[in-house]
Amino acid sequence: MLTTEDPANGRVPVDASWYCSPTSRRPVMARTLAKSTLKRLRALLESEQERLSRLIEEYEQELEEARLTETSSDRSPDPGSAEAGSLKFEYEKELSLERNAVDLLRKVEDALRRIDNGTYGVCEVCGGPIPVARLEVLPYAATCVNCARKA
Repeated sequence: MLTTEDPANGRVPVDASWYCSPTSRRPVMARTLAKSTLKRLRALLESEQERLSRLIEEYEQELEEARLTETSSDRSPDPGSAEAGSLKFEYEKELSLERNAVDLLRKVEDALRRIDNGTYGVCEVCGGPIPVARLEVLPYAATCVNCARKA
């Protein structure tokens, strides 16, 4: 649920159709995207969610295989050898790729929640609209271009 800071009452709930801009402290009407645009962007996000979930599953399997290979006595190279360094590098690379995919999946799921809440397309920092062109390229974007540059 969206809340805003009220000097007299502290944090108070705000109707999902309104969004309080943190910079101006005044409510602004939430972004209303055309139903067809919202439907297209939701489909894009859901497709990305499925792709990332499969990718994360593959990374987890590869990491488990690498971990098992590393601990296997017949495959475990001398810790100081070049082969050991190469295996460690590959393991760390896979781990980094998995973390990135998990982070992207979280952003996609947050965007789907914003669609459900009626706040999709509204910058989380300034409360302004996020251009449709930005959402088409980066459908999980939570900030407008100006606020993203400042971050």
